[in-house]
Amino acid sequence: MNDVRDWKIPKWPFLLGNALLLAFAYLIVWKSPHPISKWEVAACFSAAALGAVLGILPFLLDYRAMGTALQINALGAVADKIQDLEKLVAQIGSATNQWEVAQGQAEKTAAGAKQIADKMGAEVREFSEFMQKMSDSEKAALRLEVEKMHRGEAEWLQMLVRVFDHIFALHAAALRSGQPQLAEQITHFQNACRGTVRRIGLTPFAAEPGEAFDAGRHQVADSNGKPPDGAVVAETIASGYTFQGKLLRPAVVRLRETGARAAPPVHSTSIELPTKENQTGGQEDELPLGSPD
Repeated sequence: MNDVRDWKIPKWPFLLGNALLLAFAYLIVWKSPHPISKWEVAACFSAAALGAVLGILPFLLDYRAMGTALQINALGAVADKIQDLEKLVAQIGSATNQWEVAQGQAEKTAAGAKQIADKMGAEVREFSEFMQKMSDSEKAALRLEVEKMHRGEAEWLQMLVRVFDHIFALHAAALRSGQPQLAEQITHFQNACRGTVRRIGLTPFAAEPGEAFDAGRHQVADSNGKPPDGAVVAETIASGYTFQGKLLRPAVVRLRETGARAAPPVHSTSIELPTKENQTGGQEDELPLGSPD
């Protein structure tokens, strides 16, 4: 900004001229004979008026110079503002160009990001489909293995039940043999075997003679009809079994006939063991018992 400050006009020449004119008027009045003529009075007033004008004139010129200086300073400030505005316009133009370049780069970046996102989405879908196929195949394999394990468990339980049916028949034969030592040894052997399988959840049980018939735990061996009310167990032909708290097979019993002696034990019969297939309506496996004699 151009600041004009040297605008003052020297006043001493004007003041000197004013003093000289006043001195001239005084000389006219002092030297002229009295009464003073009209021309002398007019000359005195003219000199005094001209001196007054000379005395006021520098201040008027100072005022005008000050106004001119203010205008010049204002114009300089406006010119500086215009220059600053031009710089601002240039900066705005440069920023606009940079913004356009940045916008172009952002559009390219967004397009690249979209392509990457599309590829990632496609890969995620392919991976999900692959994992679904793997999961389905693993589920099918696990289902097959579970079915095999269930079949193996059913066969294993059938085998154990058959073995224990033979042990029970052997124990019954030992009791009928009339040899206490043999019966005691076979009893210990049967109890040891039963204690072993109880650890895996297989529990044999038998009905005591004289016990009331319970359709939920007992099964009649020599009758397909419904036992009469108040039926009493005469003897246990084959043990019943529970596996992990669930009834696997009821105890096979012979009922006591009213007013008659207990019938002799059956030497051989067939016992039905529920398996995985017959629980769902499949075929039933028959487990033959060995002869107690």
